[in-house]
Amino acid sequence: MRPIPRFTVIVLGSLLIAAAANFFLVPYKILDGGIIGIALIMNYLSGAKIGLAIVLCSLPVFLLAWVKERDIFYNSVLGLLISSFLIELLGPLQFYFLYYIEVGSISSAILGGFLMGTGVGLMLRFKASTGGTDLLAKFIHRYVPLNIGAIIFLSDILIIGAGGVLISKETFFHSILTIFAGGVATGLCTLEK
Repeated sequence: MRPIPRFTVIVLGSLLIAAAANFFLVPYKILDGGIIGIALIMNYLSGAKIGLAIVLCSLPVFLLAWVKERDIFYNSVLGLLISSFLIELLGPLQFYFLYYIEVGSISSAILGGFLMGTGVGLMLRFKASTGGTDLLAKFIHRYVPLNIGAIIFLSDILIIGAGGVLISKETFFHSILTIFAGGVATGLCTLEK
């Protein structure tokens, strides 16, 4: 595959992830799973920048990728940096989106999860990722006969469960909807023909 189409997919996937985080999840303090979910928890608790938190939390997974498969490492670094940058870039537009488009919390959880999962799934389909648990799931998929979307869904449940201590029952429920929608979207994007 030529680098230009892969780069285009990485930018498109990153844009979907950034839109999901800023326009659907953050306004209702909904969690996603994976490294992004950990970054959202850090943001909700301390106001930390989501993009920077994603980069810092992804470092251990990138060390694993560096050791195991350099090609995926290089494509994932690009996905990580672009998605983190776009999350920060779109953050100030959140007010305008919410002003013009009114979406309830349940719809926001489902739409945000589906957009997030589609962005992750597109990148995984083209041998790239944002680096976090989706990259880890790709490594696990080699040894465990589960769909990548299912592996991501299971890790997301663990992170949401850990974050459940910090959020309300309603937000916890919305976060479950988000990771379910994201898992379905990622699974659809990564189905092997």
